[in-house]
Amino acid sequence: MSGEMTLKTIAYVHSLFEDKFGIPRQSGLADLPAEIVFEPEYRVREAFRGLERYSHIWILWQFSGAVREEWSPTVRPPRLGGNARVGVFATRSPFRPNPIGLSSVRLEKVDFDAPNGPLLRVRGADILDGTPVYDIKPYLAYTDIHEDAFGGFSENSERLLEVVFSSEAVESIPTELHDGVKSLLAQDPRPAYQNDPDRIYRMDVAGLNIEFYVKNGIATVIKANKKNGGETV
Repeated sequence: MSGEMTLKTIAYVHSLFEDKFGIPRQSGLADLPAEIVFEPEYRVREAFRGLERYSHIWILWQFSGAVREEWSPTVRPPRLGGNARVGVFATRSPFRPNPIGLSSVRLEKVDFDAPNGPLLRVRGADILDGTPVYDIKPYLAYTDIHEDAFGGFSENSERLLEVVFSSEAVESIPTELHDGVKSLLAQDPRPAYQNDPDRIYRMDVAGLNIEFYVKNGIATVIKANKKNGGETV
């Protein structure tokens, strides 16, 4: 048996995340839209028949921003402060022997009528814009949910921030993105070892450069500037 196989890129993700900073650490944590646009070879209606009956799907994709020739058996998870090491197979770190990611997202629509369709409209993706996709599979609630599961070191690591908008932020961020931006910042995108209340952070989302700071467990969005005159989604 061969120790290698070739994976074909069947599609690309079009998301609102233009930079790795600010992307949710897991899928489903931020309610923002994305599209999965397939390569011409796979835009075959029959290949999607029946998929619209599912509420969620699994996406198998490439950590395209973290491809390396070498790998390390241990990594430093951000939620452990970036100092403690654990085994790479005990994490979802992008720095793996094979840079493959797995995300569960809500399937909003199988769009057969789009100009480059069929394409998938989803919500909750934790994936950088332009990411290659290797496969799509339906999420099966009767088997994919494990009521007795427990989460190792990550179980008690999530501490949600309160998120507030300044009056300027309310005006400069489109209303339809308010909830999504709040859900992003509530997860605290900062590295765990950074806790400077005077530091201004910048996050690129949906054609916007969003400025915020975190103090006493509250993330305050200062404002958002359009990037290069781009349009928001």
